[in-house]
Amino acid sequence: MSNNVIIFDTTLRDGEQALQASLTHREKMQIAFALERLGVDIIEAGFPVSSPGDFKSVQSIAREIKNSRIAGLARAIDKDIDAAAEALKVADAFRIHTFIATSTIHVEHKLRMSFDDVVEMAVRAVKRARNYTDDVEFSCEDAGRTPIDDLCRMVESAITAGATTVNIPDTVGYTVPSEFGGIIEALFNRVPNIDKAVISVHCHDDLGLSVANSIAAVQAGARQIECTINGLGERAGNCSLEEVVMIMNTRADQLGLTTHINSKEIHRTSTLVANLCNMPVQANKAIVGSNAFSHSSGIHQDGVLKKQDTYEIMTPETVGLSTNKLHLTSRSGRHVIRHRMEDLGYAKDDYDIEKLYENFLRLADKKGQVFDYDLEALVLFENLADEDDYYKLLSLSVQSGTDDCATATVSLQSGEDSTIEAAIGIGPVDSICKCINRITGYDVSIKDFKVASTSQGVDAMGQVNIMADWNGRSFHGMGLATDIIRSSARALIHIANDIRRSQQVNQLRNSGKE
Repeated sequence: MSNNVIIFDTTLRDGEQALQASLTHREKMQIAFALERLGVDIIEAGFPVSSPGDFKSVQSIAREIKNSRIAGLARAIDKDIDAAAEALKVADAFRIHTFIATSTIHVEHKLRMSFDDVVEMAVRAVKRARNYTDDVEFSCEDAGRTPIDDLCRMVESAITAGATTVNIPDTVGYTVPSEFGGIIEALFNRVPNIDKAVISVHCHDDLGLSVANSIAAVQAGARQIECTINGLGERAGNCSLEEVVMIMNTRADQLGLTTHINSKEIHRTSTLVANLCNMPVQANKAIVGSNAFSHSSGIHQDGVLKKQDTYEIMTPETVGLSTNKLHLTSRSGRHVIRHRMEDLGYAKDDYDIEKLYENFLRLADKKGQVFDYDLEALVLFENLADEDDYYKLLSLSVQSGTDDCATATVSLQSGEDSTIEAAIGIGPVDSICKCINRITGYDVSIKDFKVASTSQGVDAMGQVNIMADWNGRSFHGMGLATDIIRSSARALIHIANDIRRSQQVNQLRNSGKE
């Protein structure tokens, strides 16, 4: 048995379905490219039959990503499998991932079928998927609560039908590590054709055991872990990619397992996903939390200064964190910026040096010194600003005082035209929102407003995340600037552009072109 564990990332499918607002096509592409750089083996890009937007995203990711295999999810239903195949066929090789529930509670109360019928449906789905690709994954939903005899029968039947990967999910996060490892061990002991497929696991974190269960499973013989960046996912989330990877890296002496993940890309990918998904990482989160490599205790600080591994079992550099060695100021040239970006793991094609340098100089004039985290924030914002943005901020002026009223004047470029509007609101953000609503014609209502600092000090760059409702749908906008008011305007314009793109997708669907 190989000692390499396949990393199957489902951030764009299971992770995304737990967000307050769906990711845009552009944001999904950014995450997919980041996952490819990270070295993920399989990227589950979405659920193609669920919506025209998801179909388009899966298709685009399958077309553009070359170094990771792309998978699409499908229920054990003909139309789902056909839609997945249609979206994925633009790739040289792809995986169809089909599933059906197998636990007694799901079979009797959700499916309302006999277990014999469930097995027959699963076999038919696997065979249909095999007509499109030789890489078919089958999942036994709620396997953690499925009677072991039924689970063995289902796994054997799926492999006989042609499944090359069989996934054993702990869908509701119910099992404990010894129990879940025992399930995997029982499958290897009892299923006669088990050697014909890779056994995978997909563990949820309802009891905080998703990572522990996944590690127990690979110790018992599973060789694929399904996980997400930052542990995003339904309810309490999924198994965290960064945690299982660094466990296998750090405890190679104990586990003897490897992955293809480039761990130096972990922190960068985590930050990107947290920002685009509007799901901040808690400070004490393992591996990627802001406190993960911080030491407050005097005893700990003394130990680390004497020998780093007294209190650090891995170095910050292994997950992509670094410290500045060259001071970046307004006197720095492009060659220094390129050097820092290279040290941070960015390739030349990942950013436009002229745009980045222009934004860097503006920031350096305001802050004096620019740090690594500032550069990464500038690249993120640059990538968010697409050339096809219909609305762009031209100018902004806000007046407010100690009372509740504020007046804003906003000038937007709308395609080839420009429009100026003024409005009075309850505070500066409300007045800006009213201006933008008048210009765009979208009656957007702000539901959540958060400000976070991406750097340090009084000149820190402020990131604004806004959740807004429009026509019963939620949209997420993000803005970044040293001025919080300007950040807010950019976040609202981000939302306006996303609304316009969603309208275009609906128009295509209604006209029958998609």
